[in-house]
Amino acid sequence: MYLTIKETADYLSMSESRIEALIKQKKIRAIHDGETWIINKEQFNTHLKQIEKYKHLIEEILNEPVPEDLDIKDED
Repeated sequence: MYLTIKETADYLSMSESRIEALIKQKKIRAIHDGETWIINKEQFNTHLKQIEKYKHLIEEILNEPVPEDLDIKDED
């Protein structure tokens, strides 16, 4: 499935100018059809999966209870 720059910006939650800059830097693969740029949506699947994986990992770390420190002794 191919997307326009506007659709890609919405899909990635980025600005259209940022998408255009990434195309010019060849960080996003795109085809110019004479009028507009078209972008293959599939190239973002791995990136989006990694983002979800890291979000899940961070959530697990933040939800992990803090262990009690074994070196603390009550000296009263």
